[in-house]
Amino acid sequence: MLTDEALAAVWLTLRLASVTTILLFLVGTPIAWWLARTRSWLKAPVGALVALPLVLPPTVIGFYLLVVMGPQGPIGQLTQALGLGVLPFTFRGLVVGSVIYSMPFVVQPLQNAFDAIGERPLEVAATLRAGPWDRFFTVVLPLARPGFITAGILGFAHTVGEFGVVLMIGGNIPDKTRVVSVQIYDHVEALEYTQAHWLSAGMLAFSFAVLLALHASGSGKRKSGGK
Repeated sequence: MLTDEALAAVWLTLRLASVTTILLFLVGTPIAWWLARTRSWLKAPVGALVALPLVLPPTVIGFYLLVVMGPQGPIGQLTQALGLGVLPFTFRGLVVGSVIYSMPFVVQPLQNAFDAIGERPLEVAATLRAGPWDRFFTVVLPLARPGFITAGILGFAHTVGEFGVVLMIGGNIPDKTRVVSVQIYDHVEALEYTQAHWLSAGMLAFSFAVLLALHASGSGKRKSGGK
């Protein structure tokens, strides 16, 4: 059975993943739209910067976030000047790190979905005097819905499975920064294999459900396209 500490870690993980996914949609959607539409020379550098968490070790990202958000870092000094304190070892710090670390898992599916729409639907909407915002909300969003579903699932799931980044910038504070992955590590370190099995099995089932949902949504998309 799950202990109270484990249940608290599960709740904190779900809360972190939910907040992170919402913020990723808010931040990642305009970035993905710009990457899909722009012809600027900045497209390659920005795309590479967004995808950087895919190749960088999580501890490297966590270390530099810890530096810039710490008391002597530029972000840390700004947050202190605003009366917000410092972000490391707080839930807000976990959110910032999770948004950066999971960014490519949301931006890339959205960019692919926007690319697949093409110019024709937008041109037709423009001839009907639809403005840019109207075209985006009435044409782009419905056509890109599969991409948003994929991005949401991947962003949420990737945040749930984080370890290196959250441990570096959040530490291991019960009820504040101790997420499921860190709780599993604690159980294994304390040789509490039964509790580790419960949480690990839950993560395994969750991961399988995520992949099953992605395959199901992809299959549904192919069937609708075949009609």
